[in-house]
Amino acid sequence: MKAVLVEKFSPVRSLRIQDVPTADLPQGSARVRIKAAGIGFVDDLKVQGLYQTKDPLPFVPGTEFSGVVDEIGEAVCRIMVGDRVFGLASRGALAEEIVVPERELFRIPESLSFVQAAAIPVNYLTATYGLRERAALGAGEILLVLGAAGGTGTAAIKVGKSLGAHVIAAASSEEKRSFACSQGADSAVDYTNKDWRDALKSLTKGRAVDVVFDAVGGEISPIAFRTLAWRGRHLVVGFAAGKIPALPFNIALLKGASLTGVDSAQIRKFEPDVFDRVMEDIRVALEARSLSPPPTQAFSFSDFQKAFETMTARRARGKIVVEVTA
Repeated sequence: MKAVLVEKFSPVRSLRIQDVPTADLPQGSARVRIKAAGIGFVDDLKVQGLYQTKDPLPFVPGTEFSGVVDEIGEAVCRIMVGDRVFGLASRGALAEEIVVPERELFRIPESLSFVQAAAIPVNYLTATYGLRERAALGAGEILLVLGAAGGTGTAAIKVGKSLGAHVIAAASSEEKRSFACSQGADSAVDYTNKDWRDALKSLTKGRAVDVVFDAVGGEISPIAFRTLAWRGRHLVVGFAAGKIPALPFNIALLKGASLTGVDSAQIRKFEPDVFDRVMEDIRVALEARSLSPPPTQAFSFSDFQKAFETMTARRARGKIVVEVTA
């Protein structure tokens, strides 16, 4: 089969699509013919060997995928050959097929395309787990989403609105802010403006922010933390700005506020039951259309390098997805 293969840690531009052996099919697993694969900043870091954990070489990058079940192993009972599924694996999604345990697969809601389904696993899990399970975001509360035009940011907008929150999108350009509002944000603010906190107060009519969903990091994060109300919650999701910020602990003390990390890979590792429940809740909400599908930017398999470039240059509008097979 064809796959993107990482033989040594290096920039994505040095990778190419190669022929790789087809994996065996263990008991309890399924072989999925991949239609689309979602990519994120973590994938780019892993390819370069810059992530906090390193995958064993050689490996096929990519964790999010959608496709059709091609074959099932012994003891598989929940899915069947021909099912449209999406899933989240530890690696291997940028390939024509993948073998994963049955428990990692979920049926695609009928209203979703393969491209949309490939955009669900990491971003919607991160947003739902973070906002609902950790921040306990409630109806009428104010949610500030940093990096609101990207895949994780748009997922946070949609999940926040489904929970009844007032959502303010923070983004660096007028185009991105307009896009975030088109995805459901109630209003938007330019966080590159030095007086953006005053603009935020104007939008909230003086109310402080209840929850910050932060996929950006860098210099903006400590400032955003200061916008929190008493008992506010700041969710650390990623560092798209490229710099890990530092926070003076006295601010948390004065605000009675919390700083919480949300990592989709760690959820599955440490809270597998919660992972299964949240993923099924997401699937059901998408099926019922109480949660709207993700916006996507799709690239062909042969253009996977351009897909990564668009993401790392922060030109993405929604989730970046690679269409592996038509």
